[in-house]
Amino acid sequence: MQYLDLDQLSAIDTAAFRAQEPYPWINPERLLTEEGYQRLLDSLPNQAQFTPSFGNQRAHGQQGHDRFILEYSDDLSVVQEWKDFVAELRSPTYQTFLSRLLGTIEFELSFHWHYTPRGCSISPHCDAKHKLGSHIFYFNTEQDWDPTWGGQTLLLDDGSRFSRKSAPRLEDFDKILKSKAIGNCSLLFARKEKSWHAMRPLQCPEDGLRKVFIVVINRFGPMERVKRLFGGKAKGY
Repeated sequence: MQYLDLDQLSAIDTAAFRAQEPYPWINPERLLTEEGYQRLLDSLPNQAQFTPSFGNQRAHGQQGHDRFILEYSDDLSVVQEWKDFVAELRSPTYQTFLSRLLGTIEFELSFHWHYTPRGCSISPHCDAKHKLGSHIFYFNTEQDWDPTWGGQTLLLDDGSRFSRKSAPRLEDFDKILKSKAIGNCSLLFARKEKSWHAMRPLQCPEDGLRKVFIVVINRFGPMERVKRLFGGKAKGY
């Protein structure tokens, strides 16, 4: 069973990715095979396995990001389909794809699911410096989600006006780009000093959940290697 569509990976143009504004990003469709996407969709982890993360204080006065979180580990009780998918993400093929776009071989990956209920949002923020980027796979479809409910990742252009250690509002940004977040779509973006992104409050029904699986691409230089020797763990989300 193949999950990643290797032809689609190869077709992504490195120069076009890096030239995107306001920072490198791409929102491809069908990066997963049709059968692979359906198998993962049909076997998503149960919400009962997730840890609630609500009301947490963020730095710089930014609004908290409320959601249910499940971090992947090799001993996590999930179906084999997800373990096989993670194995592909750890494979040389996907690693080479990331290296090509991000311009480095010094990274390590961590993985987690986020399920987000009605009314919750992601305030404008730039990711932590330990990240090189993130690859978000969306797992809502036309059968269970109306795009008017939200859930799209918003890529924000601040015109280089704001410090990343600040808390601007969505309406403060010069330009807002919206990802497609329905069906077999994903969003890969590089972390830069001004890689602002966000999500508007969800307007889904009370029993609705925005479901994503995120590959976090963390820096892995000499300091990180030393930390691993002493039992340090990879950074999470």
